[in-house]
Amino acid sequence: MQTNFVDFKISPKVLKAIKDMGFEEPTPIQKMAIPPALEGKDVIGRAQTGTGKTVAFGIPIVEHCSEKRTPQAIVLAPTRELAVQIAEELNRVGRYSGIYALPIYGGQSIERQIRSLKKGVQIIVGTPGRIIDHLKRGTLSLKNIDIVVLDEADEMLNMGFINDIEFILKETPSERQTMLFSATLPPEILRISKKYMKLPVKVTVNTEKMVVSKIKQVFYEVKQSNKITALSRIIDVEDPSLALVFCHTKKEVDEVSSKLKQMGYYAGAIHGDYSQAHRDRIIRQFKTGEIDILVATDVAARGLDISGVSHVINYSIPQNPDSYIHRIGRTGRAGRTGIAITFVTPREYKNLRIIERTARTRILRAELPTKEDVRRVRMEEMKEEITELIEKGQYRDYLEMVDELSHRYSLREIAASAISALYDYDDEEDETGSTVRLFVTLGKKDNLHVGELVRLITERAKINRQSLGKIMMYDAFSFIEVDEEVAPEVVKALNGSFLKGRRIKAEPARPKDRV
Repeated sequence: MQTNFVDFKISPKVLKAIKDMGFEEPTPIQKMAIPPALEGKDVIGRAQTGTGKTVAFGIPIVEHCSEKRTPQAIVLAPTRELAVQIAEELNRVGRYSGIYALPIYGGQSIERQIRSLKKGVQIIVGTPGRIIDHLKRGTLSLKNIDIVVLDEADEMLNMGFINDIEFILKETPSERQTMLFSATLPPEILRISKKYMKLPVKVTVNTEKMVVSKIKQVFYEVKQSNKITALSRIIDVEDPSLALVFCHTKKEVDEVSSKLKQMGYYAGAIHGDYSQAHRDRIIRQFKTGEIDILVATDVAARGLDISGVSHVINYSIPQNPDSYIHRIGRTGRAGRTGIAITFVTPREYKNLRIIERTARTRILRAELPTKEDVRRVRMEEMKEEITELIEKGQYRDYLEMVDELSHRYSLREIAASAISALYDYDDEEDETGSTVRLFVTLGKKDNLHVGELVRLITERAKINRQSLGKIMMYDAFSFIEVDEEVAPEVVKALNGSFLKGRRIKAEPARPKDRV
């Protein structure tokens, strides 16, 4: 078996492109699929996302296509996001060969796509619905297609695209090469392969083995009512670079992302009810790290191929083993390690065992981080932040105050008290997760007293005094703890209003301020 891309005997232009992409040696699916694909044979590849299958079919496509700007290959994908990512990858493979791939999907201007098609492309990557739109308009012809690829075929089945796929296949020449890639091979997919493929070479990457070897899998037993507290503790202690949180329903996605944002985390949400523009923006922010927690449904996350996802968290246990494999495959990509965390309520142990048995994996039980674990992590963060302030000299404005206090107290007491005032939090409130800390741009220098701030909030937001917790007022700003249910109303009521000539801004405190 080939151990290097040179062994495939591919062109120098493609080899140079692969080197530029950072590939050093072929992945298992590439080693198995590329040789028969280069020979023009039909291929069925069983492999999950993140195994390098785009390059596995991308290299044979680019090697086959001529520089003539007419559609010679078509790749069908279940989602807009995946279509865009596949096209980007194929364009990288074909950059020195004069081969161009065009993504075609719903939600983008069809007129723009028509203009791009008229300019000429060799590879079409699209979702079935939009491809059919172009076929019916006569703006796309598949009569000269030599290669057809069905990517994530099982997902297209789940989304009801089988009839569309058959419609498209019938529009292509019968003498074509067909490649099908899927994490699972349900009966309907096998029927399609028997009907439309000729003596396909079957290649399989041991999905279960890959999942176990690359991804640490644990579960936490959590009551439904305690899930958000458990999630916040895990985020605080694990400190994921990028975390993908899966929920069953759109409503749950909105609730979880909203609570995380209220608690000061940089979180975003995507599901089917959001516009494509919103989804594109949130995914872009997640890729760049502008937000580091993405809450999503299974459907919305299909096709997401984002490097650097360190944690996949199943806030709701997956409804079937295939979904579990798809979800956790979003981490541990391209040979990296990853962590998959699953919340399991006492009633869901049966579901967990079914997943373990079917996926042939072991999900280990773990103990949730305690409040003391969270406090210890936050203390380390405080040390780093204070060290940075000292090194930058961002403390000199307070030296006079410290000198005054030092006549009555030791420097040790002053420093500890200052840290306590800035960072202390109520353990019981952390346990219940029922309060939210807000940052408000009003403070003592505005000649404002705590009583006035309380009156301002209760009158503007029309809430009771009992909905307010601790209020910590400093020179230029204040921290206010409010009941979780009324936090959005408080923020809305305060933002943009004026007090003593100063415009007010209120927002959930940042993560480092929540301690």
